[in-house]
Amino acid sequence: MNALRTLPKVDKCLTHPLFEGCNATLVMKIARAHIEELRQALIHKEIETFDEERLMREIKEAYDALFEPSLKPLINTTGVILHTNMGRSLISKTLLERASDVICNYSNLEYNLELGSRGERYEHVSTHLKELLNVEDVLVVNNNASAVFLILNTFAKDQEVIVSRGELVEIGGSFRIPEVMKQSGAKLVEVGATNKTKITDYANAINENTVMLMKVHQSNFSIEGFSEDVAYENLKLLADQNNLLDYYDLGSGYVPKLPYNLGNREHSLSEILECSPSLISFSGDKLFGSVQAGIIAGRADLIAKLKKNQLLRMLRVDKITLSLLEESIKAYLKEEYEQIPTLWLLFRSVEELSQRALMFQEKIGADYCEIIQSETYMGGGTLPNRRFPTIALHIKGKATTLEKKFREAHVIGRIENEQFLLDFRTILPSVEEKLITIIETIIGKK
Repeated sequence: MNALRTLPKVDKCLTHPLFEGCNATLVMKIARAHIEELRQALIHKEIETFDEERLMREIKEAYDALFEPSLKPLINTTGVILHTNMGRSLISKTLLERASDVICNYSNLEYNLELGSRGERYEHVSTHLKELLNVEDVLVVNNNASAVFLILNTFAKDQEVIVSRGELVEIGGSFRIPEVMKQSGAKLVEVGATNKTKITDYANAINENTVMLMKVHQSNFSIEGFSEDVAYENLKLLADQNNLLDYYDLGSGYVPKLPYNLGNREHSLSEILECSPSLISFSGDKLFGSVQAGIIAGRADLIAKLKKNQLLRMLRVDKITLSLLEESIKAYLKEEYEQIPTLWLLFRSVEELSQRALMFQEKIGADYCEIIQSETYMGGGTLPNRRFPTIALHIKGKATTLEKKFREAHVIGRIENEQFLLDFRTILPSVEEKLITIIETIIGKK
């Protein structure tokens, strides 16, 4: 029982040099928990004694851990550019700096400087977006899932929406088109077969309750072989003939022509918008390469109705999102594609990647690694099953062991053919030196 009598009082922690300048309330809370745990261990004879200084250090470590950021920067060496688990699109430091004055100060987010009265937050990106997309009007919400829900709830509540069976997709996090439609109040009418849908399938399903023909991008899968779907321009024509709305849930939209023939089965925003759709929506942080947002574009009268929906307030974006999105759009208008990291990474040539890999190999040593040609995917629910070339560094050794060691160093690679690979498609120049140091440490060169 002597050890129990020597347990320090909680107040003693506050006077210990380790806790100078610390939040006293937090220190006392953590100290109580640690001291009580120690008390119980002594009572149950799990231990016979304790070290008071060690106890103080443990309390301080627990205190410091509270202030460790949960979000941590990672080095992405998977080769997957739009890695959803790692935050999808990157924002360039240049665009962040351009937006910083607005983000770090008061702004005219909802203030009309000309009239000296309340303004509208959606106006700030609309001018640039309308110019970029050449559409009547736009609306930005917090993500594309919100955009889908808002559109269906506004225009199709208690009414029928026709969708191909081959487009009833599920994306990450169990986001299913049929469930979203149900929650929005829209009534789903499935047409066609899983692998084949024809324009006549849509035409035959139209009745007095039909309000919309909807097309959904097959974001994370593709149907190969004996298959057929309806081109959007034909769906649009049928909708117009029957005085119905047409809506394309594009999911991911891109502006410039894609390299590696990736665009031969994936229409660009400009190609789709040439059809003058009633409404389209796409994600800001996929192939568009900006922040998370749902971008809705189309007819001005329809956008106006969306703005009147009370749900919009729950789905609105904040000043940070709007500021960064605006800078991304301006970069597009200036054709500063190098300021869109998603595009910059995608457009890197195999020759450039090979040069970077050779530099790594020369520094690390050919005994520890080898350069291999490989292929990768875009990720993030875009360009499904579309592979394009890349260059990777195979770190020699047991793949699973290496994966764990690199992951502990906040380097995320991939295992392919039982080899641990660092893919240069996603290795940023700014992290190269740090990555070399990590590699040398793990393989035992440092």
